[in-house]
Amino acid sequence: MNKIDATARDANGIGVTKLHTTPLGELRIRRNLDLQVEDVMAWCKQMVLAAGDGDILRRGKNWYVSGERLTAREWFVLTINAHSHTVITAHRARAAFRKDQKR
Repeated sequence: MNKIDATARDANGIGVTKLHTTPLGELRIRRNLDLQVEDVMAWCKQMVLAAGDGDILRRGKNWYVSGERLTAREWFVLTINAHSHTVITAHRARAAFRKDQKR
């Protein structure tokens, strides 16, 4: 993890260094995205750092981070509790959302 990027993202509201999940959350993320990685949280942190400002949206108590898995060419959305910095879940998506898109 690049320390400069982590500091910048912390300023944006998502404290990458504080991100964590529960054991069941890790299983849910792995299952929903069919991840074949050893460390799910390291993968989540990389995805948050790689996301552009337009790919991060706060709605109510949660942050939503969208991105693309380069190996599978699939879009995903991570749901992160804004107060506790817990990665709640992740889902596949048809396309990324953008902050500037009209809904």
